[in-house]
Order: sequence, then C-alpha cells, then structure tokens
Amino acid sequence: MPIGKNRSHKCFRLDALKLKRAQKALCARTETETIERALDLAIAEGRSNRLAHKATKEFINSGIEIRDIYDVPEE
Repeated sequence: MPIGKNRSHKCFRLDALKLKRAQKALCARTETETIERALDLAIAEGRSNRLAHKATKEFINSGIEIRDIYDVPEE
C-alpha cells in the first residue's frame, strides 16, 4: 500500500467491534492501515464493477445470438 503525500487528518465515529473485525480480516496492524486497505478494496471493486458493466454492455450490443445449448424450452 503506497503512502501518498495527500494525507489529511480526519475524525470519525466508527463501530469499534466492526473496525477490529475488519482489521483482523484485512491483516492490518493499525486502524489507519485497516481503513486504507478497506478504501483500496472499495476503489478496486468499483473499478471492477465498471469494467464488467462495460463488457456486458458491449457483449449485448454486439448482436451475438445467444441460444440454449441444451435446447430446453422456455416456460
């Protein structure tokens, strides 16, 4: 996790148990590291979702024929 120059001091009211559980799940040493890792995961997830949405949209708009290979009739 790169440490950026754009750090700022913030004050948050967080659920202590939730923070400890996240810290354990993310194998973070400090609460700050926990929040940094959680933010990195949220950013990566957002990027992944946008790429998946874009790929799905392109696939649907490609005009490809989708058919059931098992030839199961629709209900």
